Amino acid sequence: MRTRVFLVAAAAVAMGFLLEVSSDAQTPANHGLRTLDGKPDLNGIWQALNKANWDIETHGPSPGPSALGAIGSMPPGIGVVEGDALPYLPAAAAKKKENFANRWTGDPELKCYLPGVPRATYMPYPFQILQGSNSIMIAYEYAGAVRTINMGKPREAPVDSWMGWSNGHWEGDTLVVDVTSFNDQTWFDRAGNFHSEALHVVERYTPVSVNILQYEATIEDPKVFSRPWKMSMPLYRHLEKNMQLMEYKCAEFAEDLLYGHLRKQPSK
Repeated sequence: MRTRVFLVAAAAVAMGFLLEVSSDAQTPANHGLRTLDGKPDLNGIWQALNKANWDIETHGPSPGPSALGAIGSMPPGIGVVEGDALPYLPAAAAKKKENFANRWTGDPELKCYLPGVPRATYMPYPFQILQGSNSIMIAYEYAGAVRTINMGKPREAPVDSWMGWSNGHWEGDTLVVDVTSFNDQTWFDRAGNFHSEALHVVERYTPVSVNILQYEATIEDPKVFSRPWKMSMPLYRHLEKNMQLMEYKCAEFAEDLLYGHLRKQPSK
């Protein structure tokens, strides 16, 4: 049996991710390589190709800050939410409208905060999956965000955080990730759709071909929504020669927005 050994990245080696995959272990669900434990090989650099980071619901074009002209405007997009409407509680719906009105100063993306889950998946930047048998690392280009999915016995988070705490398992060829222990400092998009610290996300990554994953996220937050709801979208593998994640640490670009009011003004 022919095998190939992939050294995915220096960071992956540090975490013990030395992968062996077989080109002979193929199924109709995934015509690509599999790991030695028989799971679909999700290693690679992936990206969503939609407008969900602008607004996860269907939306038309709208203007941005006048100084930015067309560059700052919102392009139209087809929604990724099942039913194309979010089941906000009344008070939360009012908060969402307020967020939208203040989006050019209030969106956590402007401040280079870590994007949270599921937003990290459909921002307009690639991310890399580094797959091991006991854990799976996902590295995102935006803000150097990283998360580790525990594939062993579920563990509890030591503290709430922007990216939450991820425990995963396999259901057939689908990677299922249960994410909890979020803070309330991230949004779902630039349109002001938001959540509380009670957010609970269940992600599903299902191979539909060698280079396409079907992504699904079920959202539950009883402080904000009247019921659970779901979003879904395809994710596409990058096939460019020598494709790699670039470094995009944006914190320095947000310093003036966050701390400019604290800068000492020169005396006249």
